[in-house]
Amino acid sequence: MTLALCALSHSPLFGINDPGPETINGVVAALDEMRDFVRDFDPEITVIFGPDHFNGVFYDMMPAFCIGSGAVSVGDWGTEPGPLPVDHTAARQLVRAVLEAGVDVAQSERLHVDHGVTQPLEFLFGKHYTQPIVPIFVNAVGLPLGPMQRVRMLGEAVGAELTSWGRRVLVIASGGLSHDPPVPRLEGASAEIAARLIDGRNPTLEARAQRQRRVVEAGKAHALGDSSFQKINPEFDAQVMDTLASGQLKDADAWTNEWIESSGGHSGHEIRAWLAAFAALSTSGAYRVTNRWYWPVDEWMTGFGMMTALQER
Repeated sequence: MTLALCALSHSPLFGINDPGPETINGVVAALDEMRDFVRDFDPEITVIFGPDHFNGVFYDMMPAFCIGSGAVSVGDWGTEPGPLPVDHTAARQLVRAVLEAGVDVAQSERLHVDHGVTQPLEFLFGKHYTQPIVPIFVNAVGLPLGPMQRVRMLGEAVGAELTSWGRRVLVIASGGLSHDPPVPRLEGASAEIAARLIDGRNPTLEARAQRQRRVVEAGKAHALGDSSFQKINPEFDAQVMDTLASGQLKDADAWTNEWIESSGGHSGHEIRAWLAAFAALSTSGAYRVTNRWYWPVDEWMTGFGMMTALQER
């Protein structure tokens, strides 16, 4: 067995805004099961597809996809800051393979990543993990975005290379599902916000704290039914999870960016990471979903989903 998959939502409000004991206990139990799944698979290397939220990647150079052959955590939302244990050789191999497959991908020797990559890794491996990784940035907030077909093709190109290694590779998808948090947009932004979206690296501690306070308050308002935020959409989330579980990934080619946004919220585009990861898994043959969990968590402003999958024996 060469590839295994964990797909899971992230939320900066996890552990901050309280959705109640039933949801917390369910999510914690599911994470325990997912950690057991990873432990049983015993990966030699982990490849994670994840987004950024204008903490590490900005409009001064906004790629659709970027493979980090080196990476640094910005340390937002309680995640550990500093260099990540990237397998440089494996990352460079993936860059070459994806380009040779006809998919344009950027490469970074110092990819800055935020909680969209680090939170799931810390969920599964704990703080200060040494598990070798390759992070793959999948743009989900820096408009305009390309079609979902290109995301699927990226995943397939990555998966074909991973399968050829003959190593146990864990593929992680981080993001989504439906959610509409207060992430700023360049179009129509004030000069101050536009400057941050173009090059907002290394904010002051106070600037980061102010941003985080706004998100915390937005989560509380969302839980109280504030109509300025798009509602979580369990039907959209179920369709995404059903399609990925079915293996009929080309069906996602028809998911337009407009449909994703209107049905799944402005940050529903993070399902791109899930599609890429399942596409990578699909290159090794038929797969089966071994576990699936879902909670619409208003306090975290997200449809919080989790899935594990393995190649069919």
